[in-house]
Amino acid sequence: MRYDHRRDLLWLLLRPWQLIGRLLVLLLHFAGLAVRLVTQGNSTDHAVQRRLAQAVLKTLTQLGPCFIKVGQALSTRPDLIPSAWLDELTKLQDQLPAFPLDAARDIVETELGQPVGKLFRTFPPDPVAAASLGQVYKAQLDNGLRVAVKVQRPGLEAVIRRDLVLLRLLAMVFGPALPLNLGDGLAAIVDEFGSKLFEEIDYDAEAHHARRFARQFRDNPTVAAPAVIGSHSSRRVLTTVWLEGPKLRDPDELRRHGLDPTALIRTGVTAGLEQLLEHGFFHADPHPGNLIALPGRTGDKGHLGYVDFGMMDEISQDDRLIITDSIIHLINKDYESLTDDFIRLGFLRPDVDRQRIIPALQEVLAMKLANAVSDFNFKQVTDRFSELMYDYPFRVPARFALIIRALVSQEGVALRLDPGFRIVGVAYPYVARRLLSADTAELRDKLLDVLFDQEGRLRLERLESLLRVARSEGGERQDVLPLASSGLRLLFTADGRMLRQRLLQTLVRDDRLQTQDLVGLLHLLQRHFGAADMARGLAQSLWKRLNPLAV
Repeated sequence: MRYDHRRDLLWLLLRPWQLIGRLLVLLLHFAGLAVRLVTQGNSTDHAVQRRLAQAVLKTLTQLGPCFIKVGQALSTRPDLIPSAWLDELTKLQDQLPAFPLDAARDIVETELGQPVGKLFRTFPPDPVAAASLGQVYKAQLDNGLRVAVKVQRPGLEAVIRRDLVLLRLLAMVFGPALPLNLGDGLAAIVDEFGSKLFEEIDYDAEAHHARRFARQFRDNPTVAAPAVIGSHSSRRVLTTVWLEGPKLRDPDELRRHGLDPTALIRTGVTAGLEQLLEHGFFHADPHPGNLIALPGRTGDKGHLGYVDFGMMDEISQDDRLIITDSIIHLINKDYESLTDDFIRLGFLRPDVDRQRIIPALQEVLAMKLANAVSDFNFKQVTDRFSELMYDYPFRVPARFALIIRALVSQEGVALRLDPGFRIVGVAYPYVARRLLSADTAELRDKLLDVLFDQEGRLRLERLESLLRVARSEGGERQDVLPLASSGLRLLFTADGRMLRQRLLQTLVRDDRLQTQDLVGLLHLLQRHFGAADMARGLAQSLWKRLNPLAV
């Protein structure tokens, strides 16, 4: 169950009847589309580009599962297609007519080795959802447990293997003529896509993903993942505990169930940030159908269940730290350092003309950041970045395609439930608070880099920016006591040794106490926390330091 374009090409060449028949179907579908792309693809008329996008959307939908997935993948790649195409391709619905019940039962019995009647107390005639790769049934085990049984479409592996071979051949032949910001490398994108698609149709791998996801949120009461029923699962059948609750599609339906849409959004955004920046293992397809609203509430967050773990990905520790850097640089409007971040992440080549790129970044971001963080709209910025990527030497590294998909999907859910919600209004404070609490060695190093310049002087303006952002979430002021307590606790523990040394060095320079810096620091802290909060935070920190039983 892996992608290998050389092996798969040989496999298809040995089946010429499949090769020729499917190739004719593809050529018939793509012939008219290709003529339009060649004659109109370079048009600067936005309406023309939108009509082209609609034609591409229709063609991919008609060609079946593999091509539907192609459209979804392209919708996350602003470096490959014009911005006018993005909105149309993001509308692509991952829905197909259901395949017959007899075929589903045959797959279940073949995979699990027993009749359906022995495996399940009840197995309904109709699925609750039918997608491009499989469909889901709400069944019941003999012990009464309600379960979701995901059954793969018949013959899916062969269909995908065949279409990927042909898709790669078409990409090599026609790629240079397409109006894509890529050139001759389109085959490499097909290879990347094929590898991920084969991972997605391996339900053994999905079961492993579901268990891993559940483990990383086991101490978080606001996030749930369904338990996998190993005895009823295989490579093409996956059975999990049924999560009961409405999908995150309709805010009115959520309210009818007594649930707060904004609280659920806050959970989804925070959980997404934890996946990307803390765990490094994330759900890459958090669309409304994969998110279940569960009863209960913890603080200002609702309880949310994730399902469908076929499309998961990992992000390295180095990339997580650089992304944290980039968000800090955005907070501080440091576009020169942000350009360095893009180079380190691979979005820009090391030899890029920095004097050309820095003003372009500032143009895109400064306008959005001029308003309050809570007014920042990720979708608007990505739309503008799409134009920037198409006009400048930006590329989306392969490892970031699914991250972009996850972010765009997450904000799409948020805006569907609450049009006034701004994902960055939660993301910025999250990163600022995490940096200020500095609970890992890497974050403590980042905090030192932010707070002190190369000559060791304290940069009060950057501390001010972090504190201002950390105290605000979604336009609302947050409780500052936990932040004050964690900051002071860091200052008085062994982990804060370097911070204490740097602080003392900046306040005592040239054998003199720099009273101006000290007064500025005290005034800044008092403005944000007040004397009472600082005293309470200090008391809590000292108590936790001195009392071995304190948590």
